[in-house]
Amino acid sequence: MKYTQATLNHLEKILDEAGYIIRFERGTFQSGYCILEEKRIVVLNKFLQIEGRINTLVDIIIQLKIDPEPLSADARHAYKALVHRPEAAVK
Repeated sequence: MKYTQATLNHLEKILDEAGYIIRFERGTFQSGYCILEEKRIVVLNKFLQIEGRINTLVDIIIQLKIDPEPLSADARHAYKALVHRPEAAVK
């Protein structure tokens, strides 16, 4: 996976289309993020660099139960590529 702004935008689009709000805040997050399931909000540590943001969003997306059907074709393709990676099966 490439650590570019375009990759970050694809990951943010998946969460956005799944109904999650992404916020970048200061804080002492254990692993760089906090998920508020009931409100569908993902809070990332705003001090993470692009590589950290991408890795964190990948971890979050794999954890969440996202229905790929309502996603746009691009977001659905990116989501399925993420969850069907060999590394994703290990987690």
